[in-house]
Amino acid sequence: MEPLDLTPEMLLRAYAIGVFPMAEDRDDPERFWIDPRLRGIIPLDSFYVPRRLRRTIRQGVYDVTFDQAFCDVMEGCAEATSRRPRTWINDKILTLYASLHFMGNAHSVEVWQDGDLVGGLYGVAMGGAFFGESMFSRQRDASKVALVHLVSRLVAAEYTLLDSQFITGHLERFGAIEVPRADYRLLLADALKVGTGFHSNPGQDPLGAVLARPKPQHLQD
Repeated sequence: MEPLDLTPEMLLRAYAIGVFPMAEDRDDPERFWIDPRLRGIIPLDSFYVPRRLRRTIRQGVYDVTFDQAFCDVMEGCAEATSRRPRTWINDKILTLYASLHFMGNAHSVEVWQDGDLVGGLYGVAMGGAFFGESMFSRQRDASKVALVHLVSRLVAAEYTLLDSQFITGHLERFGAIEVPRADYRLLLADALKVGTGFHSNPGQDPLGAVLARPKPQHLQD
């Protein structure tokens, strides 16, 4: 339980030292701090896109935008589904991260099909670090498409750290790894010194280069 009401400024200070909040359930008003012993990260220089997903992206099945529907993306991440009956995003977290978005410290990737929002993700940006928070999908591969476009944007803007908090089999396919807490804090400290922004270098589009990357050695059979 938090002794003080959490503010956006407090939240940014927490990210800067490597901790983040969660709730037990969408309807739980309380939040608690997480500082994983092993931290999930997705190395930007070895991010790998599986073959079938590459084909989906190149075929233009979905349209992708950035920061056009942040609150809608958060609501999508918070909604319960048959595969995810419980989520950790409660109303206070929705309000806090919406405030960070309006401050310029939180961003979203939206995936659309025929004008409908079918997937996306959101996270927090500080210096050269992007802290991925959650993603959702209402159509096949929509959240994965959002992740690929996020990485392309981060590469263009010269970010150095993509924090996934934890890793899953889903993220491991893209090259996600776990690093010890102490190593993560060193990576974070270096990333926070980087002077960039989510919308830096808008003329650059490394998506094609990201899609063409070979499978990294640690993912080889």
